[in-house]
Amino acid sequence: MVSQAGAVLLMETVRKTGLDQAISAALAPWRKPRAVHDPGKILLDVAMAVALGGDCLADVAMLRCEPAVFGPVASDPTVSRLIDTLAASGEKALRAVRSARSEVRHRAWSLAGENAPDADGQVTVDLDGVLVIAHSDKQDAAATWKKT
Repeated sequence: MVSQAGAVLLMETVRKTGLDQAISAALAPWRKPRAVHDPGKILLDVAMAVALGGDCLADVAMLRCEPAVFGPVASDPTVSRLIDTLAASGEKALRAVRSARSEVRHRAWSLAGENAPDADGQVTVDLDGVLVIAHSDKQDAAATWKKT
């Protein structure tokens, strides 16, 4: 549980900014009539799993193990079907997600006032490159520029 302690802060940030409600509203058109799981919550669960170090859709299982923290988490097949559905919708789904994110970002930065990242009219993005090692037994594969 210690490795997932930061997730509580992230979950509270999602709730306080209203990202959960905005994503749910934006993805409402993709919710099936008798669906148990909300598409917005499923997408946020995938994002949370990635934030916790996951690298595939099935990594939402680590959230499923802590229902008191993360609530009900969809099964792997349900997550996969939603991603397939959103991918098939293409630009329409992307616009919906981007719109929700934009709305929430505006709300959060408005609440931050002079402490908002864009308060002086510009945003500084600090990128930190991390080398991720991936192994592949490809025939005649050459080493990368960093010799990995």
